[in-house]
Amino acid sequence: MNIWQNNQIYLSKAILHKKLRGECYMNVNNFFQNYLTKDSIFLDKSLLLSSYAPEEIMYRENLIQDVANILAPSLRVERPSSLLVYGKTGTGKTLSIKYVLKSIERIAADNSVPLKTIYVNCKLKRIADTEYRLIAQLIKELGKDVPPTGLPTDEVYNIFYTLIDNKKQIILLALDEIDQLTSKVGDLILYNLTRINAELKNAQIALVGISNNLIFAENLDPRVRSSLSEEEIIFPSYNALQIQDILRKRSDRAFRENVVEVGVIEKCAAYAAREHGDARRAIDLLRVAGELAERYGSEHVTVNHLDEAESKIETDKIIHAVTTQPKQFQLVLYSILVLHPQNTVMFTGEIYDIYQKLCKQVNFNVLTQRRISDMLAEFDMLGIINAKIISKGRYGRTREISLGLDGKLLVKLKELIEKSLQIHNE
Repeated sequence: MNIWQNNQIYLSKAILHKKLRGECYMNVNNFFQNYLTKDSIFLDKSLLLSSYAPEEIMYRENLIQDVANILAPSLRVERPSSLLVYGKTGTGKTLSIKYVLKSIERIAADNSVPLKTIYVNCKLKRIADTEYRLIAQLIKELGKDVPPTGLPTDEVYNIFYTLIDNKKQIILLALDEIDQLTSKVGDLILYNLTRINAELKNAQIALVGISNNLIFAENLDPRVRSSLSEEEIIFPSYNALQIQDILRKRSDRAFRENVVEVGVIEKCAAYAAREHGDARRAIDLLRVAGELAERYGSEHVTVNHLDEAESKIETDKIIHAVTTQPKQFQLVLYSILVLHPQNTVMFTGEIYDIYQKLCKQVNFNVLTQRRISDMLAEFDMLGIINAKIISKGRYGRTREISLGLDGKLLVKLKELIEKSLQIHNE
């Protein structure tokens, strides 16, 4: 083939590529134009977002009243008891606490009561991943900024003390995912915050801790536990019928009439009830099913859309949970994945042995077996493993662990962790 023929072939390919690229642009433009003119199956999708705060929190009226009873003395400028709120994910803890805080702050403002509420999500990065950053965030909530790093921690505490003690007032400080704070920073910060009232002359501060971990307080220093857990409230999981009612109320306002087919709400509630009664997950599931239906050009949300949404959310949830966790967390999970092909059922001690060997391989500090047990409890809560505590008589208790995830997902998780930790298999 001569040079002229080669050039002709090259020009032909270039023209074809340009034509296809032009058609692609036209198709995308047409798609967006059609998308704008087409009626959505949603009326108000925001009602199905996790950030939405309903005016009525169903099936939590008694618990909200309990929280209100505990915090009410703050309206008389009296420090209420510290409060720990427990419950699994999606049981309405955060919604209920935010609802009470908003209500009490509004009543305080109307009656000129010197009361301030502060809510902090301790799971968010760069907000509560160090003691310094958390106190800096609290200072920011009080209207003043400090550098994100650079000052001595004692100086940041002094700024905080001065800010809150400049007048007589009550401060209600809600720390959501408080267990995440102590796992990153330790419980000394909680000791400092619970003992702060002894150093204040004008103001008083009351803590409200929110945790998904039902045994969170058991691992705290006894001095912290006695100060923090003056009052405790446990939010139970929703049952399938309660989740159905919550979904119907949201669905009626989120979708156009008759869009959601019969059986979708019921199956969505059943999925969520199986996952420890997680109402938030049920709402997410319904939203994603609606998005898939709209993506496929369907005028109805069907059970098939729901099944696909369930598979998608489950995979995304697990991958996100693993990739956003600390390296030690990933290494413990990797230890389980290493053991899994040889053992359908594993025990805490076996996992800890593999974990210790891997720590040496990747130059990590070895955590205690108790801390690894706490992580295994978190894996169970996230649905990554199934853990059953069994008694071994005078030898104590251990966890019997199995993996219930899809084989393809396990392979993907292993690859992601190997890349994250730079583990090289020979």
